[in-house]
Amino acid sequence: MAYDVSPTARTLMVLELIQNSPGITADQLGDKLGVSERAARRYVAILREAEIPIESVRGPYGGYRVGRGLRLAPLMFSATEALGLVMAVLEGPRGADDPVENALGKIIRVLPEPIARSTDAIRRVSARGPDPGARTPDPEITAALVSHSTARRRIVIHYRRHYGEEWPMDVDPWAVVVRRGRWYLLCWSHTKNSQRVLRVDKVTKVEPQSTEFIPPADLDPLAAVEEHLAMGWKYPIEVTIDAPRDDVARCISRSMGRLESIDETHTRLLASTDEPYWYASQLTSLPWPYRILQSPELKTAARNLAQRLLEASNSE
Repeated sequence: MAYDVSPTARTLMVLELIQNSPGITADQLGDKLGVSERAARRYVAILREAEIPIESVRGPYGGYRVGRGLRLAPLMFSATEALGLVMAVLEGPRGADDPVENALGKIIRVLPEPIARSTDAIRRVSARGPDPGARTPDPEITAALVSHSTARRRIVIHYRRHYGEEWPMDVDPWAVVVRRGRWYLLCWSHTKNSQRVLRVDKVTKVEPQSTEFIPPADLDPLAAVEEHLAMGWKYPIEVTIDAPRDDVARCISRSMGRLESIDETHTRLLASTDEPYWYASQLTSLPWPYRILQSPELKTAARNLAQRLLEASNSE
């Protein structure tokens, strides 16, 4: 770094370094700025004098990080605006090193705690790769659902299943989940007395209630949604697989259905599908023997697929 950089410029560089690398030490700051550790600490002190919340963490893995509450003029988002930004980012697949993903992380770090918590909850509970037919829900409705979910407060939603057909539901909003660009509310419906997965774009109104709830302790929202979406299609499926459940779970997508242990070396797969031939082709990736039970459409599809593979292998 040039020696003619002003103290003000160095102070701003310190702020940027701490924002981009939470946990950075005074020694590391000094190396990047070309100054001593003592000088780096002085620049941190200047930031604190300016009421910028720089926190210190002691110990071998400690360092500096920006605390909650930092206000920068371009980042004065409301909850709806912040969630709208996340919804735009989630429209496409993003990798860990994607600049948009990194920028979003910076924004979340400086948002006020309640807004940041709700925004980051959606960012983390999402399966990337948008479905071309997905519909982005209303940001204000979505923000309300996420807010009550993170606050663990019961709500009444108005749900439109078909055009002109709408009814209220009393629910505990466990989580809002994004899967392939589609937004779902995972909840416990007191109206139906069952777990439900509802499309957020079909929620037309959210009414908060005073009752609090506690979600299941072992809840995996994305897994619960994917397992739910694997059920309820036209053709029921039951398959037994000659392998332990944990091994099968590492080999097969959760959206393929629900896995149940039969014993230590056998697993049952329960699901449903509208496309038996596609499902039969997916099963061929299993490296273990399996048997199709009580699924005549899937059995027929498997036989047709097997015949096609035999014909392909016999061709010259």
